Amino acid sequence: METKISKYREQIVELVRRMQDVRAIGLVMFGIVVLLMTWSGIKVIGTNYTLQKQIAEMQQQNSVQSLSNTNMKLSNEYYQTDQYLEIMARQNFGMAAPGETVLAVPKTVALSYTVDKPDAEATAKKETEAKQPAYQRNFQAWINFLFHRQ
Repeated sequence: METKISKYREQIVELVRRMQDVRAIGLVMFGIVVLLMTWSGIKVIGTNYTLQKQIAEMQQQNSVQSLSNTNMKLSNEYYQTDQYLEIMARQNFGMAAPGETVLAVPKTVALSYTVDKPDAEATAKKETEAKQPAYQRNFQAWINFLFHRQ
């Protein structure tokens, strides 16, 4: 038993003696510096990636806002045209250009020739189904088939 302990003790003493060597200390310090520089580089890359994402997002928001401003400017220009004033006069006041006659069509007659808009619920259901992954739509189709659902 004492021989094992003494062997371990000798190995530890030998290890400590080797670690006191200047070359070993220099290697350990060099390893630590390399690890710190690598860690710093990784942190810088992560920060740059995050900042690039933020820049891209802000540029996208900027372009959307610029398109919105352009659209608003064009709308304002349209509202100042004679064409818009004429349309609003016809629509709101029942006015007509010289030589034209205004025909009043009853609402029930006008609506009898219109096409009904699609049901909002059915449209929303189709949109949500289109957003589902293929495997989920397939699973739902099988459930509908097995339980005789439409």
